[in-house]
Amino acid sequence: MKRFPSVAIVSLAAALTISQFGCTNPPNPPSTNANTATPETTPDAAAIEKELLRVENDWPRVIKERDGQAVRRVDADDVHLLSWDGSVSGKDEDAKFIESGAISADSIEMVDLKVKVLDKDAAVVTGLMDIKGGKYKAPDRTLDVSGQYRFVDTFARRNNEWKLIASSSVKVLNPASPSASPTPKASSSVSPVMKATPVAKPSPRAKASPATKSAPATKPPTVAKPPAAKAMSTPRPSPPPINKP
Repeated sequence: MKRFPSVAIVSLAAALTISQFGCTNPPNPPSTNANTATPETTPDAAAIEKELLRVENDWPRVIKERDGQAVRRVDADDVHLLSWDGSVSGKDEDAKFIESGAISADSIEMVDLKVKVLDKDAAVVTGLMDIKGGKYKAPDRTLDVSGQYRFVDTFARRNNEWKLIASSSVKVLNPASPSASPTPKASSSVSPVMKATPVAKPSPRAKASPATKSAPATKPPTVAKPPAAKAMSTPRPSPPPINKP
């Protein structure tokens, strides 16, 4: 059975009406102006961002104080929690895990938090959880969970309260080291010219040539001839080596 009458029946009824009552102006149809619809409320992005950042920055306290009630307030009943190791959990498991105190740490810091407001009832938060001295007490052993974990949290406003409806995280394999580079030490193979150059000493003055000895007695004595004229001036000191840059 159709919900609406066919076009042929509607046209026939209209023709009979006109022929019976003559050509009269049909009544004006009611206004169906779409602009009369209530405009959607513009989301207060600043207020949403402030509230969600408060929720995210409270997680270190929640873990330290084992505040399971805070988890139950924030997690939606149908929340989907995907851990960095691939395990999936829900609201009740999440709250019991926090209350058990299975995880502890020397410090937990929430950094690089960013809020993306989708509309007045939906938003996404991304960030980094930095855990130092983190320990997880498994049933058979204790695991080191120190490191950095990037996460994506999706929130929805339900009954005027922001609820976490989905969360996923991944461990950062090569976190950036915050420490500054050490001051480079001088190399042991530095070129000699880079070291302090000793002061060049002047060359010793040239001594006068000794007198020529006389010939043996078997030969007639000969008069020694004066040596050829040579420059007897004192040579200049050698210049110091040039320092290279």
